[in-house]
Amino acid sequence: MKPTRIRRSAWLLPAVALLSAVAVAAPASAAPLPSLPIGPPAYTVHVDRGGAPGYVFYSTGMSAAAVIPAVPGMANPASNVIATKSGRVVWQYTAPRGQGVANFRMQTLNGRKVLTWWQGSSNGGHGTGHDVIAEAKPGPVRIIKRLGPGGGLSSDVHEFRLTADGRALITSYQPMTADLRSIGGPARGTMLDCIASVVDVNSGRVLARWRASQHVPLTDSESPRGVGPGAPFDPFHMNSIALAPSGNLIISMRNTATVYEVNPRTGAIVWRLGGKRPTLRAPGVEFAFQHDAEFVGPHTITLFNNNSSGTDTRGTSSAMTIDIDAVHGRASLVHDRHHPAGVTAFAMGNVQTLPDGHQFVGWGIAPRISEFDGAGRLVYDASLPVGSYRAFLEAWNP
Repeated sequence: MKPTRIRRSAWLLPAVALLSAVAVAAPASAAPLPSLPIGPPAYTVHVDRGGAPGYVFYSTGMSAAAVIPAVPGMANPASNVIATKSGRVVWQYTAPRGQGVANFRMQTLNGRKVLTWWQGSSNGGHGTGHDVIAEAKPGPVRIIKRLGPGGGLSSDVHEFRLTADGRALITSYQPMTADLRSIGGPARGTMLDCIASVVDVNSGRVLARWRASQHVPLTDSESPRGVGPGAPFDPFHMNSIALAPSGNLIISMRNTATVYEVNPRTGAIVWRLGGKRPTLRAPGVEFAFQHDAEFVGPHTITLFNNNSSGTDTRGTSSAMTIDIDAVHGRASLVHDRHHPAGVTAFAMGNVQTLPDGHQFVGWGIAPRISEFDGAGRLVYDASLPVGSYRAFLEAWNP
């Protein structure tokens, strides 16, 4: 597909220009928050037509820094924020200096609500750190557990998802030496492998591990090999793991522009949606460089279609809902919701299906959050001071 012309609202800017573009001035009465960029952790509401109740959960600072090069002299602490839909902050946790936080949300562990997030340092597109589980209560943070994938790996920023039976799904990135001749590289080059780990939360025991390098050929990658002097090739860029109704894993990998169902016991790929070698026939289902693929029904998935890598733009970003018919090898589009302003976000983003059928959308590096009703009407829209890896609408008792 021929790339479209970049709109002014598309967040496809060099690193320094990006920082300038998302910066907002702090009110004179407010002490500046040392995030990236400097500014108060509040936001501007543009549309509020009585959407679903709840509080907005998002992260500032490191979320943007994780996808752009470090800027010398810039402070880089980051915060988890809970705010009303009008933009008033009711709870905030700021990471120690030199660390970032991301993927802040509410989840359920052993029948109780908990706060979870990733914490660590970014490496330009991925992260090295650990995952945190904390009590879902107002006031100071009360840590229940810190968790990682074990085996000498560290938790990556992209995914930490709890399952109903007490497991955690965790992404990791690991440099490795590989033969890159199939994509025009050296016989002994350096690349990033992506690993999906299934871990028992209580014991920390690793229950399953899936490595992209063992199952996906490098020629499936849409990523250019030369991403910077000395930078390892990132052929896969795994950014979400979730459970399929079958008990398998559904995995999104941005740099292959593909969603996979994977058997975690055998490692076998059950089906591929999108990318260069799809196994599901899907006329009318077109996405690229996506994030956050998950099942929301027995045969239905949602994903955030970035539709842009920053250098390859194929249209505006959107929240997609897709029916999967794995038995007959087909997929079909249910709906595809774009922002009225034509937002294109080249990184990050998520889609959350709410109990009333509404969809809450975090537009990633484009610092926006929106809510669509069941008919696809925009009922809530706000601008954040800086992009957030994901954003969620959750119940909270401040």
